[in-house]
Amino acid sequence: MSCPRIEVDLAKIRRNTHTLVKRLGPRGIGVTGVTKAVCGHPAIAQAMLDGGAVGLADARISNVQKQRAAGMTGPITLIRTPMISQADQVVQSCEVSYNTETLVISALAAAAIRTGKVHGVVLMVEMGDQRDGILPENLADIAQQVMQMPGVALKGICANFACLNGRAPTASQMSALCDLANEIEGVCGPFLKIVSGGNSANLPWALGERATGRVNDLRLGEAILLGVEPVSGDRIDGMHTDAFTLVAEVIETDAKPPPFPIALIDPTRERLRIVTASRASARMILAMGHQDTDILGLSMPFGSTLIGATSDHLVIGTARPLPKVGSEVRFQMNYNALMHAMAAPDIEVKLLGDPPTRLSRRTRGKVEHLALV
Repeated sequence: MSCPRIEVDLAKIRRNTHTLVKRLGPRGIGVTGVTKAVCGHPAIAQAMLDGGAVGLADARISNVQKQRAAGMTGPITLIRTPMISQADQVVQSCEVSYNTETLVISALAAAAIRTGKVHGVVLMVEMGDQRDGILPENLADIAQQVMQMPGVALKGICANFACLNGRAPTASQMSALCDLANEIEGVCGPFLKIVSGGNSANLPWALGERATGRVNDLRLGEAILLGVEPVSGDRIDGMHTDAFTLVAEVIETDAKPPPFPIALIDPTRERLRIVTASRASARMILAMGHQDTDILGLSMPFGSTLIGATSDHLVIGTARPLPKVGSEVRFQMNYNALMHAMAAPDIEVKLLGDPPTRLSRRTRGKVEHLALV
């Protein structure tokens, strides 16, 4: 097999999804599988659906188009507010999109009218993450504007937490989101079918003792893919944390002496000097570097330490017997490392764990919920 590569255990992704679906279902919350970290890989998306996710979501239209090209016809939501330049593509490929700007929604409405469709709109509310979102005091006015636009339909509201500021939502923030849903219904009239409470960082709240109120959807990517809670990084009980393994090949092994003193012509380059131990150390060099993944997001093999990396070399020190040149070293990844590795053009994705024989033509779950995501 070629290196570097990512080995993907689809069975573990299915089981992780199923575990979360079982735990959230009794709380009235459906799971939408987020595929942006895996570049919309259709087989991984299908594993989420097979595990019970009621729909799929992604942040990039190119990933959604990849899934459509693979034959996936179930509902897919675009969870980053669309670019106006891609309005036609969004309407063509996605049933619903998250939005914060009326100018963008107008472009979506025009694109939907041109194709004889009605595009679903979910309004993203700013609830403290300080990334994207409509201020709560402006939400009712924008919702009313959407209601008056032909070509689009107001489907619900949503919020995002812990992406930019790294803080998990509080119970009071989630209660405020539910109050906003009730307020919008009072102003606009129709029942909001979607109240999406956030992402994997919301799991401690969603699985806690408090009532979840109007929230009926969570968008889960990291929790499903890596089995961890994003804010703390802790493993979620009963979840697999090794569905993805990054494999790299050893291209050199040796013991290196301390570095020779270097006279730097440019003092600003002092920060580029590699700091190593003063004594010789057993090292191995792997054919993988910053161009392939987030090196600091890799878990080093037992008995090994990270010495440094360049664009295409990874240098590891080890107290264990050195492997042979041509042998393979395996790494676990955090979310950033996974995201970069999946997007790297030179890394092969190898599917393990009973891959699906075909991609389903629709998502699973109750039909009335599928219309929402």
